[in-house]
Amino acid sequence: MSKFKEKLEQYMDAGLPLIYVDTLDYGAVMKTIQVSADRARRGLIIWDQRRMRDLQDNINVEEKESIDSAIDTLLTDHSNLKNKLVVIEDVHFFLNKPEVISRLREIANDINEGKIEDCTIILLAPLGDIPKELENYMTILVPEYPTEQEIKDMILDKIEENDARPPEKVLLDRMIMILKGLSETAIDTILSLALADDGSLDASDLPMIMEQKQQMVKKSGILEMVNVKNSMDDIGGLEILKDWLMRKAEIFGNYTTAKEFGVEAPKGVLIAGMPGCGKSLTAEAAANAFHVPLLRMDMGRLMGKYVGESESNMRRAIQLTEASEPCVLWIDELEKAFAGIGGGGSEVTTRLFGTFLTWMQEKKSMVFVIATANKIQQLPPELLRKGRFDEIFYVELPNKTERKKIFEIHIKKRRPQDLQAISKDMNELVEKTEGYCGADIEGVVREAIETAFVKKEDTLSSSDIKEAIKNTNSLSDIMGDDLDKMKKSYEERKFKKASR
Repeated sequence: MSKFKEKLEQYMDAGLPLIYVDTLDYGAVMKTIQVSADRARRGLIIWDQRRMRDLQDNINVEEKESIDSAIDTLLTDHSNLKNKLVVIEDVHFFLNKPEVISRLREIANDINEGKIEDCTIILLAPLGDIPKELENYMTILVPEYPTEQEIKDMILDKIEENDARPPEKVLLDRMIMILKGLSETAIDTILSLALADDGSLDASDLPMIMEQKQQMVKKSGILEMVNVKNSMDDIGGLEILKDWLMRKAEIFGNYTTAKEFGVEAPKGVLIAGMPGCGKSLTAEAAANAFHVPLLRMDMGRLMGKYVGESESNMRRAIQLTEASEPCVLWIDELEKAFAGIGGGGSEVTTRLFGTFLTWMQEKKSMVFVIATANKIQQLPPELLRKGRFDEIFYVELPNKTERKKIFEIHIKKRRPQDLQAISKDMNELVEKTEGYCGADIEGVVREAIETAFVKKEDTLSSSDIKEAIKNTNSLSDIMGDDLDKMKKSYEERKFKKASR
């Protein structure tokens, strides 16, 4: 937290009255605040919902004291605040109370006018809605996630504390990559857990570290770390899109050299098209090809019930994503998040869209965004113009060649020993599945295998698959008119085809 500490001390020296620290990592932030208070030779007063205490004077008020009465106690005598840092925790629960707002404004104004010397009020909480009355007095400070060097130092310090042997450089680099995007407290917890079993950090700890990282990200409530299982070989067709992604993967893997040559960091891709045609699968395959983690953003989870919570969640998601670079960020069904923008959409959705749009436009980090959408006509036009994404592709229903490949992939994955016999009838199966999407074909194969098992057959046969086809209503049967409209919309916008 070196940058955070530097800015905090700069703001303290400048006499800024209110500093809002947007964080959930209270432990690490409080350690930094304590260090800064000691450096500036300032006392430290802390209020939380249990009590208020002055660490320097060793005064503890054990009984529960409300935030407004606690501020009243401090304001009764300005000498209580002279040369002090005052930390108020969980303030986001109280910034809608007029009595709290007026007291904070009074204390901030007294600091500005010199009535209270060398005092800074630090509000420690996830960022909520800032009252208009406090905007002129308040500065927002967001602690950064630990850098690669800081994570490395934490790992080596932890190893030294436990008298363990340092891991090889390749393993150390891998651990650092996995731990990026986590708070200091979370990293310390994971390292302690890894060392607890055998007293060492080695390759056997990587699965556990990855699992804990996935849990930590999931507990954020706004992002999910996806366990990638599929590669480009698991996608039937979409050759143009796959070739394009592999080119970006080459840049991602050699970005230092590419940057020296003048190549800019890839921004991302928007993949529009028919449901069940491999858009989501492509996100996994891309992360596999890029050799980076895959984070999934659920726009529905961003919407909070408190005022300002949704915007805070979006900022936190972006911050966590950038701290995890290099990575792939997958945003599924983008149109559901931003439908109605510019045409009567909610004010909150409009602000979220603005934040996301600005980030996509100005993003310099090694975060490759893969957004997928079905109904592209519901997306705001600002999102579709050049500069947001590197390219926009549209995915059609698979053609004959692609349907054959999809059959082969799913049969080989489940019944590889039967593929050669079924291949003799593959052309007929392909003809019978005109208008089927990739998910339809996968469903056919699964049903056929299930039927063969129930019948106690020794092998999967073409007849089993044909029977499953008869029992399946394809996507084109169910959504025929909608699919035609979608295809026409993509072609009118001149989106690039994903297939040859």
